[in-house]
Amino acid sequence: MTQPGVMSVGRRKEAIARVKLVEGSGQFQVNGRSLERYFPTPTLTLTVLKPFKSCECEGKFDTTVTVVGGGVVGQAGAVRLAIARALVANDPNLRKTLRREGLLTRDPRMVERKKYGRPGARKRFQFSKR
Repeated sequence: MTQPGVMSVGRRKEAIARVKLVEGSGQFQVNGRSLERYFPTPTLTLTVLKPFKSCECEGKFDTTVTVVGGGVVGQAGAVRLAIARALVANDPNLRKTLRREGLLTRDPRMVERKKYGRPGARKRFQFSKR
């Protein structure tokens, strides 16, 4: 490792995650809590850990995450992107592997705004012919 720690940022929907990776024993902390306590479902845990699995570096880094905004799914996606970016910053040779898995692409989908005169973004009020 070239630096004592690598920082990176990931975003998804309204969530913003800041990640610090330091070579270590594989400890994972999200907003002061363990990974399993912060993201209780197995799906979210797998989403967050996917960058480590795809580049086969599970348990090699101590990860500290600060995440704000959005819901749990958006936060998990933001953390995943931040971890992938941090791994590339640490070792540029991993870029091809992570890119192939689609982990370096920021998901651009955002909530569509509500339009005036309508109950939602696309929903219409019930039509009455008579």
